[in-house]
Amino acid sequence: MKILIMGASCAGSTTLGAALAKQLGYVVFDSDEYFWEKSVVPFTVKRNPELRNNMMISDTAKHDNWILSGSMVSWGEVWLHTFDLVVFLCIPHDIRMQRLHTRELERYGDLIFTDPVRAKNYQDFVQWASGYDDNTTNGRTLQIHEAWLSKVSCPILEIWGDTTVEERVDLVLKRIEVV
Repeated sequence: MKILIMGASCAGSTTLGAALAKQLGYVVFDSDEYFWEKSVVPFTVKRNPELRNNMMISDTAKHDNWILSGSMVSWGEVWLHTFDLVVFLCIPHDIRMQRLHTRELERYGDLIFTDPVRAKNYQDFVQWASGYDDNTTNGRTLQIHEAWLSKVSCPILEIWGDTTVEERVDLVLKRIEVV
């Protein structure tokens, strides 16, 4: 089984992916590991799209069962027909933005306020992530996700609201039983 877990930044796709992988014994991949190159300032250097797709295809081909967390909407047509199940997470804007702030503080500490480069990156990221729900962001938005979901060739499980990781795992496991 090949499962994609997607949503806005800080909707919980990486967390759910890790929990499901542990429960099912599947390998888990994170699209950010392929989208971004390793750099001194993380998440600032985008990888060549053809290279990232080839890397992802090569890595996933080694496994029968896997989970991918992250958005694939701009990665090409191949990803519309790759998955056996897509899980779409959507949580309230205020909760998601608080999670984003907490995560960034945990990752980088006060650098997001004191280092000029990191402070600008943080502010730009917050502004970008904030525009997801009202579709004012350039790139990943709720509207773009919904349009992409309308094209996938597999079942979709939508989980709306601030549910716990355990509740989400249970919902996915129940859905897998019928896929």
